[in-house]
Amino acid sequence: MQQLLMIEDDARLAQMVGEYLERSGFGVTKAVDAKAGLGLLQEPANGQLPDLVVLDLMLPDLDGLEVCRRIRSMQGEAGRVPVLMLTAKGDPMDRIVGLEIGADDYLPKPFEPRELLARIRAILRRRGEGAPPTAKHMRFGSLEIDRDARTVTVGSELRELTSYQFDLLVALAERAGRVLTRDQIMEAVRGRELEAFDRSIDVHMGRIRAAIEADVKNPKRILTVRGVGYVFAKQQD
Repeated sequence: MQQLLMIEDDARLAQMVGEYLERSGFGVTKAVDAKAGLGLLQEPANGQLPDLVVLDLMLPDLDGLEVCRRIRSMQGEAGRVPVLMLTAKGDPMDRIVGLEIGADDYLPKPFEPRELLARIRAILRRRGEGAPPTAKHMRFGSLEIDRDARTVTVGSELRELTSYQFDLLVALAERAGRVLTRDQIMEAVRGRELEAFDRSIDVHMGRIRAAIEADVKNPKRILTVRGVGYVFAKQQD
């Protein structure tokens, strides 16, 4: 059974959504504030990390964006646990900020539990399946992508990406030399059917470039094709 950690201070909402997710086949652990949620990631119950964190943006003790930053700064697998952010704020800029700091998806309140469930399943499907079963290791000069370990290294240095960003990079790398539209990229990672929010792709691409490019302002690996989308360059370092 896949495990979810819900960090939500609204007890009524957490109870309602938690019961719905449990009926849908998930195990759900609840934390009422940031301190408790981060503690469960640093010292998980039974030594098992959650498969995904559902994180409220407005918490009593710490802003959800800061919680997401702290999760991404954790060492090992804890720092790579997918994060789905919930918020009452509907400003598109809030979505962009959340994605920039490492959230895998973003769902504004109020929401339908069925949509939350669909988004959770989409994230976990991407994490579990990744891309089609081709090469387990891909190397492009100093850049190496290990699909089994879900790691990215440049030289011998490990670079941190979220689960969704890893899948985006794999989708591009497998199609090196092909120009892909945003819709094609989203289709390749199987999961943005609910909200084709193009700017989210741009934000994630920026994060990927920051991780793998020597000069983010002059990228050599992931190139923007104005008015179309992106292409992963074939050339070696």
